[in-house]
Amino acid sequence: MNFTIPDELESLRQRVHAFMHDEVLPAEGDVIAEDREGRRDTLVVLRQKARAAGLWTPHLPRDLGGLDLGVMGMCVLFREMGRSLVGPSAFNCDAPDQGNMDLLLHQASEPIRERWLRPLCAGDITSAFCMTEPAPGAGADPRNLRTTARLDGDAWVIDGHKWYSTGGEAASFLIVMARTSDDPRHGATLFIVDRDAPGVEHLREVETMSEPLLAHREAELRFEGVRVGADAVLGSVGQGFQLAQARLVPARLTHCMRWLGLADRALDLCKGYLTRRISFGKPLGRHQAVQEMVARGAMAIHAGNLMTFHCAWLLSQGRHAEARTFSSMCKLHNARMLCQVLDDAIQMHGSLGFSRDMPFGDWYRFARSARIADGPDEVHMMVVARDYLERETSLLGP
Repeated sequence: MNFTIPDELESLRQRVHAFMHDEVLPAEGDVIAEDREGRRDTLVVLRQKARAAGLWTPHLPRDLGGLDLGVMGMCVLFREMGRSLVGPSAFNCDAPDQGNMDLLLHQASEPIRERWLRPLCAGDITSAFCMTEPAPGAGADPRNLRTTARLDGDAWVIDGHKWYSTGGEAASFLIVMARTSDDPRHGATLFIVDRDAPGVEHLREVETMSEPLLAHREAELRFEGVRVGADAVLGSVGQGFQLAQARLVPARLTHCMRWLGLADRALDLCKGYLTRRISFGKPLGRHQAVQEMVARGAMAIHAGNLMTFHCAWLLSQGRHAEARTFSSMCKLHNARMLCQVLDDAIQMHGSLGFSRDMPFGDWYRFARSARIADGPDEVHMMVVARDYLERETSLLGP
């Protein structure tokens, strides 16, 4: 068991850390303020600098402009990028594009790769993943899928209703899950759909408790008689559920990586205040109740970090079926950890923490979705319990 990061990867981590410290964090406020006005001036400059620094999409193969780091390398770098809500976008590593890149990389035909994947990796376009539907459609249970695709000659005709399609309004293309048969396991298919195709209608941006930021705008879309060719099928017909799961396992993990970075930054911001602020005759950091919150956060971040690296290692070893259980553990733990760390940070800062002079409230509103998106807590608890009771889940094994 070796926890040492290889020298080359450690050098990259330091470069990403320095870029975040020197470029992204000082510009964070400007990026957010400009985004409210529909502008991306500062973000465009940051992305140009990241590309020039050789830090653009490092998770991708070199022929697509990346550094071919794989999932273990992503663990190291994405934690650093996640220290700011705008950090991942500066490196073109934000959701949903990053997960969609990985899916197309492994499943797309050459024409799809050329038309959509290459410009997506270059940062010239954006994308969205359309699976979730308003009730009674697909949510935590994808078997409720109501969107359909039927063959009409040599074309597929898609009809349905989606929401929480992150970035869907501005996206150039959509990955749409639709039912193509009644088979409970092989009844869904993924389609690549041009966002501007006839019959694709953007109904609204779903307002949430968090402020919209960059691509994190939740689109509600309707598909009425949308025609796509056979070449729009991603993978093969009937493979939709399997491909969605293959996308979601590593995507959950990349979310965990980013959440770890934000949680670490939040706890780090508490250090100075707990030393300076005097209450009842001594610094806040010397009060036992406050120390309990600090210790709880530190242990939770450390545990989440180890869990994430372990699951990433399983994926890098090709042990995908085994990794699924541990990805649910990671997602459940890190989503709750981030919310708890931010809640404690607000509490430790008192009235200052509740004010917008500190970023914790804004971060918490963004983070609260972590316990719902990519599977709610309850589903992941069910998966972990089921796999432990019914399968060979080794909690102490490698």
